[in-house]
Amino acid sequence: MTEGTWLEPLGQGLAVCVSRDHGFGADAFLLAGFAGGKPGDRAADLGTGCGILPVLLYKMYQCKEIYGLEIQKPAVEQFLATVSASGLEGRVFPVEGDLRRLPASLAPGSFDLVVCNPPYFRGSPSPDPARAAARTEISCSLEEVCAAAARLLRFGGRFCVCQRPERLPELFAAMAARNLTPKRLRLAADTVSAPPWLALVEGRLGGRPGLRAEPLFAARHPDGTPTQEMNALYQKARTL
Repeated sequence: MTEGTWLEPLGQGLAVCVSRDHGFGADAFLLAGFAGGKPGDRAADLGTGCGILPVLLYKMYQCKEIYGLEIQKPAVEQFLATVSASGLEGRVFPVEGDLRRLPASLAPGSFDLVVCNPPYFRGSPSPDPARAAARTEISCSLEEVCAAAARLLRFGGRFCVCQRPERLPELFAAMAARNLTPKRLRLAADTVSAPPWLALVEGRLGGRPGLRAEPLFAARHPDGTPTQEMNALYQKARTL
C-alpha cells in the first residue's frame, strides 16, 4: 500500500484499499445488490476504481471470476492491494486499460455479467484529475460504456449499470444502439418522499422487449434511520 491509502474492512477477512481520490459510496452497494450474480458467473466491472464492485460481487454471490478494468494507474495499484490484502488472487483480477480499447485479457463474448458505475456528468471537469475522471465523461461516454459491455457479454448476458435518473433517455438510447435490451429498472431515493437520485438498470444482450419497473428503493425513513432494506443490503455486503 502507498501513502494516503488505507484498508476499509468488509468482514470475513476482506478489505478494500481506498484513498481520497479512489473510494466508494452507497451507489456501489446498491448496484451490487441490484445486479446479483451466481457462483458460476464470469463478471467484469468497467471503470472499477478501487475495486469495490468486484469485491462485493465475490463476497455477496461467489462469482467464479471477476475482472475489474480501470484506466487510472493509482486506482489499479489500490485494487491490487485490495486483492492481496483480501486473499482474492485467482478469483478477482485487476486489469489496467481503457474500455474504449479493451485489453486482450478481456475476451469478447466471454462474460455472463458486466457492471458499471460510470461517470454521472457531462459538465466541466473538476480541476482534480482523479475526480474529473471518476465524475465526468472525459475518459468514456455512456455510448462507449455500452459498446464495451456489449462486446464483452455472451448472447443473453446481463449488463447492470447505475446513472442519474435524468440521463435515462440517453442510457436507453445507448443500450438500444448496442442490442442491449433494458429489462429491469429500479429507482433509489433517500426517503420515499424525496426525488430519486439514482437509477439502476439491467439490460440483456439480444433480449426481447419488455421492461419491468421495480419498487422504489428508499434508503432512510423520514426520521433518518435506515430502512430495513438498506440495513439488509449493508449486512449482506459486510457480514456474509
